[in-house]
Amino acid sequence: MTDTSGAVVEALPDTGSKRRQIRPKAERRQQLIDATIRCIAQHGLSAITMQMVTREAGLSVGIANLHFESKDNLLKETLRFVAEEYHGGQIEIMEGEEIPDLGERLDALLDFQLGRGVTQRQKMSVWFAYYGEAGARPVYQKIVSTVDRLAAQKLEALFTDIIREGGYQDVDARELATGYSALIDGLHLGLLVTPRELSKRRARAVARDFLRRAFPRHID
Repeated sequence: MTDTSGAVVEALPDTGSKRRQIRPKAERRQQLIDATIRCIAQHGLSAITMQMVTREAGLSVGIANLHFESKDNLLKETLRFVAEEYHGGQIEIMEGEEIPDLGERLDALLDFQLGRGVTQRQKMSVWFAYYGEAGARPVYQKIVSTVDRLAAQKLEALFTDIIREGGYQDVDARELATGYSALIDGLHLGLLVTPRELSKRRARAVARDFLRRAFPRHID
């Protein structure tokens, strides 16, 4: 049930007390999304059930249905969260409000893309699980393509600014941005599938070498 503020009201285990625990809706939604991420990483996307997720979250199926109504909605919102978390972090850096220096902005972007928060095995497992389903499920494809497109535009704009500032000749910002994004995706996949062959340190060195060759006056 909910109280008048919209918070979820859950009864505590029966201990003879009539106390109730009130948790904000946003907190419960995030709890279920986090549990879904763990379940997908462990069992795969196709195996997910509401019972599995609620057991992992320590909540009831009724609470999950209250917030998401169905498993499909829960999976869509989990994908949206993962996609917006990753691309939102990139876009904030690329827009550069806090990092005016373009070379430093490139460094910050690379640190984020191959940092601990993004390269957690759970997060990468979920990301690629959804990517694998995107072709067969238009709704997944729409969610992913929308945030992908915006991030690609911001990356191209950043590279355009760097090319102009550095006076680089015969460099196409769009092609370079496409190649760099493909490299990062490939490194993420390598870190997930072959972590013994590709360490995070080596992955960062590979990406940094790409940027150094493209923008030698901005990357040492």
